[in-house]
Amino acid sequence: MSESPVPPALTAAPLARRLAWVTGCRLLLLSAVLGLFGLLNFKSRLTWATFTVQTALGTLALAFAVTGLYAALLRHGKRMELLVTLQLIVDPMLWTVIVYLSGGPSSGATSLYGLSCVTGAMLTGFRGAALAFGASTLCFSGLLLSLSQRWLLPPADQPPGVYHVATQELLYAGVVNLLAMLVVTLLAGSLAERLRVTGGRLVAAEERADHAERLAALGRVATALAHEIRNPLGSISGCIQLLRVNRALSDEDRRLCAIIASEASRLNDLVTDMLNLARPQRPQLACVDAAGTAREVVELAAQSGRAVSDVRVSYSGAERAPICADSAQLRQLIWNLVRNAVQASSAGREVRVSVVTSESAEPSALLTVQDDGVGLSEQAKERIFDAFFTTRAQGTGVGLAVVKRIADDHRFAISVESSSGRGATFRVQLGPLLPLPLGTPIVREERRTLFPSRA
Repeated sequence: MSESPVPPALTAAPLARRLAWVTGCRLLLLSAVLGLFGLLNFKSRLTWATFTVQTALGTLALAFAVTGLYAALLRHGKRMELLVTLQLIVDPMLWTVIVYLSGGPSSGATSLYGLSCVTGAMLTGFRGAALAFGASTLCFSGLLLSLSQRWLLPPADQPPGVYHVATQELLYAGVVNLLAMLVVTLLAGSLAERLRVTGGRLVAAEERADHAERLAALGRVATALAHEIRNPLGSISGCIQLLRVNRALSDEDRRLCAIIASEASRLNDLVTDMLNLARPQRPQLACVDAAGTAREVVELAAQSGRAVSDVRVSYSGAERAPICADSAQLRQLIWNLVRNAVQASSAGREVRVSVVTSESAEPSALLTVQDDGVGLSEQAKERIFDAFFTTRAQGTGVGLAVVKRIADDHRFAISVESSSGRGATFRVQLGPLLPLPLGTPIVREERRTLFPSRA
């Protein structure tokens, strides 16, 4: 079972909030260390002029300055990933200075390396924990190597017995601390990844619940208004048809009647889409000719709406493509795609519809609806099948949502290729071709999973 990807909403603003939280905790930690240092100095009356005291104060001052820089960069809200990388590399360097000043490999401050690994896991998951572990390993190993080779001597103002610089002692301290950091990295990274996946599923579940609630509300409204709207629409359409055959009408009157009939048909399509989206019907599967259905839809579309005047609709491809589908719902899917393409096209353009069959070992059918309209941006492509999302000023965002629901119910794979100003191409994988007579009923086994995937 594939894991749900993390929605983009979980990677930008939440990362900034986590960075702000970590920055605040770092300030508290540094303040606590500074307070502890002052308390020890008060009790033991350390000399401020010693190397250890001056280096420790300088390191703390640098740590506060770096934290202030983090906070300033965080306010801009840009390059958050770079800021995370910077923190996870710089922090182990500062901890190494503290470890050196507080006893070297035997210092309890080596736990700060583990804190960096946990911080990396909190910020960017296992990748951040691994980056912090790598930086901490390099810094701590460099400190041990420097002490063993006498490149770096223990502070002269501290008791020599505090620092264990024998090779075996350094090796033991290094192995123990590196293993501890590795365990912390693996645990923190694994927990962060599990939380990330769980959080993504929770957000997806909340989105599905919100979507279902909106559809339920739409269903109540659509059901209540369907008859109230369709009855007068039927009367209007009937009266207009009677008026249009009247020879006494002028050309202007006929044009106005055509506008009224077109708008009445558009309202009827809208009510139909809302009912189909809000109260979906279980597909009655049978062997259906997808190519013949597409040709019929193209012929009907060519005689209605803008296709009559300024947008051409054409069909090309296979003569016959028997597939498993609900005939009425397949027709609705193709009709909505064609209608959407016509509405997105400018005058003089063409909408091209095709059904192509493959010649592989398992022949299948592919439906393509292509237009030369305004196209879609990357953000619009991600939401184009969401209910009530539309890129047109007078759109409702229902037609393509119905297409997606029908495709999901039939297990069709649907995709869109587009860029701004270059039209759009919708492709629907209609499944395998069937060696059955048209109209043969088909029973399909239900698939049940614990976590349904969300396209």
